[in-house]
Amino acid sequence: MRTALTPRDLAAVEARLAETDELLARAYPGDDGSRQPVHTVYVPADRYAPELPAVWGRAAVDAVDAVGGVEAVAVTVGLDDGLAAVVAPRVREKLGREPIEDLRIDFEDGYGDRGDDAEDTDAVRAAKRVAAAAGAGFAPPFIGIRFKSFEVGTRARGIRTLDLFVTALLEHGGLPDGLALTLPKVSTVAQVEAMAEVAAALERAHGLPDGRLRFEVQVETPQLILGADGTSPVARLPFAAPGRISGLHYGTYDYSAALQIAGPYQSLEHPAADLAKGMLQVAVAGTGIRLSDGSTNILPIGERAAEAWRLHARLVRRSLERGFPQGWDLHAHQLPTRFIATYAFYREGYPEASGRLRDGGAGAGGAGAGGAGASDPAVLDEPATVRALAGFVLRGVRCGAISGDEVAADTGLDEPALTALAHPRLAKERP
Repeated sequence: MRTALTPRDLAAVEARLAETDELLARAYPGDDGSRQPVHTVYVPADRYAPELPAVWGRAAVDAVDAVGGVEAVAVTVGLDDGLAAVVAPRVREKLGREPIEDLRIDFEDGYGDRGDDAEDTDAVRAAKRVAAAAGAGFAPPFIGIRFKSFEVGTRARGIRTLDLFVTALLEHGGLPDGLALTLPKVSTVAQVEAMAEVAAALERAHGLPDGRLRFEVQVETPQLILGADGTSPVARLPFAAPGRISGLHYGTYDYSAALQIAGPYQSLEHPAADLAKGMLQVAVAGTGIRLSDGSTNILPIGERAAEAWRLHARLVRRSLERGFPQGWDLHAHQLPTRFIATYAFYREGYPEASGRLRDGGAGAGGAGAGGAGASDPAVLDEPATVRALAGFVLRGVRCGAISGDEVAADTGLDEPALTALAHPRLAKERP
């Protein structure tokens, strides 16, 4: 076949796009395919003990049993009887086996200023307890600390606590695989750059591999969304600390207060919150940095427990629908509705997702606009949709909402195959 373009023409295109190719490969590697927790639980540092997850799990079960059990609470928060019956035993099993997926031992707002001696002692004690729990195999899959911010008044204290914690962990068994470090109240790119420098210095001091210490950034100030120069600092974070930032966590109450939103209206569903979180999604899309929504401080205790459960379940569902698969929980009684709402979300979407993977996406290997789904023959799935369907099912499996046996029976896919469909670039790089 005859063409008009010469090798010189094509070489010019390659030269023009070389910088773009390098940028996309370096800055937008995509998700790494590992598990993301569905929530993060925050507890003051002095209250942490290795048995805390089990204690919270028992408290959660007792709370629902006092009102008729998990199924009764599921119906109370809006699930129909059939879905409630399917979800309830899975949630109850989860509360007994893994009630907390991600635990953050808090040295910031939940801890306050107790003096240097007390915080030094608590930082080392927390590390020893984490090491003991991890060594015994009953630590949550993800665990770590939130230290004080890099604002001028707390910077030195926050760095010292981080240093003490990491050093003590290494002295008492090593860093857990799911180690999570949280930098709060970030206002500027420079604070994140400084945190990356601190992490690198700790790695050098302890002989750790480069990049071993990653951290989450809490988005709690409007200055990180829109900077003094009129640009969005949050969009620069992936480039300011390449490979260091594991996630962005929205801080409901600090952010709302900074915008002068009155207390009764401070919520993760406020329009101002949605604007900020929309910016986060756009800023880190494709970078591999994960997103977490915030919390609600309306707790399901006392006479208003049912009302608070309904609110929490609705907010969890809302976050999931908007692309935030993770959020914060502040009380043991929020665990039942965290898992009820999460499991219901994945169970409801599973029949269609699995059918479309079986009849279209999986059969095409995710490589093309594969085929109409069984649930709707008018749907023609693009490769991006196949990835999203596989990612949806994979999240459901990893949190316990869906079993691997179900997926294998319904789609013929095991977890590695689902992961390859959800993250085809990763599958090519790691055959």
